[in-house]
Amino acid sequence: MQDALLRAIPQLRDAGIDDAPRDARVLLAHALGILPDRLTLHLPDEMTAPQARAYEEALVARMTRQPVAQIIGQRLFWGLAFRVTRDTLDPRPETETLVAEALRQPFTRLLDLGTGTGCILLACLHDRPLAQGTGIDLSPAALAVARANADALGLSDRARFVQSDWFSAVAGTFDLILANPPYIAASEMPDLAPEVREWEPALALSPGGDGLDAYRVIARDAGRHLLPGGRLLVEIGPTQARAVQDLFAAAGLVGCRVVADMDGRDRVIAARAPAEADPHGAA
Repeated sequence: MQDALLRAIPQLRDAGIDDAPRDARVLLAHALGILPDRLTLHLPDEMTAPQARAYEEALVARMTRQPVAQIIGQRLFWGLAFRVTRDTLDPRPETETLVAEALRQPFTRLLDLGTGTGCILLACLHDRPLAQGTGIDLSPAALAVARANADALGLSDRARFVQSDWFSAVAGTFDLILANPPYIAASEMPDLAPEVREWEPALALSPGGDGLDAYRVIARDAGRHLLPGGRLLVEIGPTQARAVQDLFAAAGLVGCRVVADMDGRDRVIAARAPAEADPHGAA
């Protein structure tokens, strides 16, 4: 196995993979059916023919720039394992900023807009055992992945999933609304890494135009589904804070502020509905 690993690293480097040693190890562990942290113990062993074939297939897939999470079928997020497919975004570490901010205050009814794998909704419910939540997505295939993740995590009794174009099929009010919407501007799409641009769902990456269309819809409609004083938290691109704050303030949301991620970049806009109902309907 050691020889197979050593051969794989330059192959991945030649394909433009930045962290070739790490990916080679993760894919080898996947081919062997073991956890990556157990790989060193097995490197002196001989690979079986099925293992060698599985490793070669995984390497070929990675050299086409397919993301590792899609190849192995899962990604760790908030310490939990989530199934990942081409129908969903690959959960990213910076999105944990959104979860951490959500958990700073109590909530009982949660709405997750554009749920994808369900990672945001399910991470929040995992840490709040008395809460219930709804995840919406336009994609039936993404919703199937989210439901499977809820089942695997034992959260299906507190999580429901609904096909909806943003708020179109949403009923009721919530004390917390979360979203990681598509926010990449059309002009930025060609500059994305191939793993993102060619392998993740385009509709979950960019709404086209200036990248702000989803925030315009959320600003327009969130107030009708927030309880008085309820919170709205959205992930943003690092240059979008001012534009999104302005949209939310114009819609009557209050207390708008920016939350930075672990790298110090603007990552989340936090706002809330007015504590008392607005006679003009903003709350």
